[in-house]
Parts: sequence; structure tokens; C-alpha cells
Amino acid sequence: MKLLSFLFCVCMAFVFFACTKNSISSTSPSNMSNKQKPLTYLALGDSYTIGESITYDECFPVQTQKIIETTHPIEKPVIVATTGWTTDELSLNITKRKLVGTYDFVTLLIGVNNQYRGRDTANYRKEFSQLLDTAIRLAGNNIKNVFVISIPDWGITPFGINSGRDTTQISKEIDWFNGIAKWITETRGITFIDITPHSRIAKNDATLIALDGLHPSGKMYTEWAQKLSEKIKLRIQ
Repeated sequence: MKLLSFLFCVCMAFVFFACTKNSISSTSPSNMSNKQKPLTYLALGDSYTIGESITYDECFPVQTQKIIETTHPIEKPVIVATTGWTTDELSLNITKRKLVGTYDFVTLLIGVNNQYRGRDTANYRKEFSQLLDTAIRLAGNNIKNVFVISIPDWGITPFGINSGRDTTQISKEIDWFNGIAKWITETRGITFIDITPHSRIAKNDATLIALDGLHPSGKMYTEWAQKLSEKIKLRIQ
């Protein structure tokens, strides 16, 4: 009987040890690090991406990061954007930056300065398409991780109204450029996020415009960030 009791205790100890070992290995640092690997985000664009006339934390890429990090670890966005850039200037500066590796998701918002400078839509069609190719490459050739954001309508802003230009014509041209971007984007199976209607609400809501009277305020960017983060979360669940 004593021998049986001894063998029983030995067996139970072995089972306990095996279970404990398995439990520890399943939450080992290496496994945890794989689960918690932060996402990476590249934002390509112009003043609307960099957040002209507002704080860094208010621009839509950073607001998007803040929303995503409530459920997933994510690094600060890499932003390649400068006020005034056209499609060719953005492309040139992407090349100059010599971006390496791939990103978990990439956003592209470009074209307002093409329209502002009076460049034709044929030129925009060609250069936007090339930029979209670049965005896809930087997203690891995964079209599901690329998001294009439409151009807001600057014609309804105080700057636009006081510019001396025909604001109705500005709006029409913005729609033309957006139509091109939307067609190219969706033809490739890429998500197109239309924020232009919301940008036009600013005509009757000054809180949506930055102090320079032209660019979006942090409040408007919050709406963009919410729409974008919803699309991103569908990809990373």
C-alpha cells in the first residue's frame, strides 16, 4: 500500500510539472512579443496630411494612431508630406527619403495643389496612378493595407471665398480630381475614403477650420481619423 501511495504521488507530481511547463511556455516572452508586435503606418500627402496650422497631435495620421492603439500596439506614423506638394513633388520626395521595408498600412491623400495650380486632370491621372503603385509597394504589395483619402474642398473656406476665384468652379474641379482618384483606386480593389462632403460642412461651421482660414481644424481631422481607423481595424482583427 505504501508503495502504491508513493507511486501515485510521483505520478501526480509529474502531471503537475508538465502542466505548469506548458502553461509557462505558452506565455513565454518570445510568444508575447509576437502577439504585441506594433503596427507600422506610413502617411503620404501634402498639407492635409501633415496638419498645417494645427498641432502635431491633431493631424489625422496621429489621431488615427491614437484610436488604433486603444486595441492594437502601433508605432508613431511616418509622415512624408509638406504643404504645397503636388503629385510629382510627393513622388520625388518619397524617392529622396529612400524608404525601406514595408508598412502595415499606407494612406495617400494628394491632388489639391495640382488643382490649385491649374494642372490638367490627365497629368493628375498619370501621376496619381504612379503614386498609388508606390503606396502598394510600400504596403508589401497588399492592396488591402492601402487607403486613399479624397481631397477636401478648399473653396468653401474663408481663404477660398476671399481668393477671388469662382468657388463653384473650385468645387467642380475638386470633384473631377476626386473622381479620377476614386476610379483608379477602386478599380484596383483599394479602399477609397470620401471625406469631401464632410469638408463642405465647414462652410457653415467655423470650428472645422484652422486659424489660417484654409486648412481643417483638429475637430475635422477627428472625423477623418475615425473613418480611417474603422477601415483599418477591419483589416487587423
